[in-house]
Amino acid sequence: MKNLKRISFLLVVMTFIISCATAKDSSKTVSGKVESIEGGKDGYTAKINTAQKEVYFATISIVNVGGPQNYKQVKIGDEVSVKGEFWKSEDENHIKVTQIISVK
Repeated sequence: MKNLKRISFLLVVMTFIISCATAKDSSKTVSGKVESIEGGKDGYTAKINTAQKEVYFATISIVNVGGPQNYKQVKIGDEVSVKGEFWKSEDENHIKVTQIISVK
């Protein structure tokens, strides 16, 4: 019985460590030109085309960038660089922006 508890505890700890390591790997920086903007409840989603011809849908909200002092409204045609959590859904690239690095 003690061995079963130890093995169970070890499996829980290993699962936690693996999940934490996986979450860190999802951070990414994306730079490119804003092609379109769609408004949302507390922010917007900007479609960004990169120099490598990749398309990203960047969700930018006041809460995710750390408050109104870090929030910026971009315009179509702006060159932007953003950092955040990346994920892919079917054939679309998405990024939940946690930092707006630059807007030109």
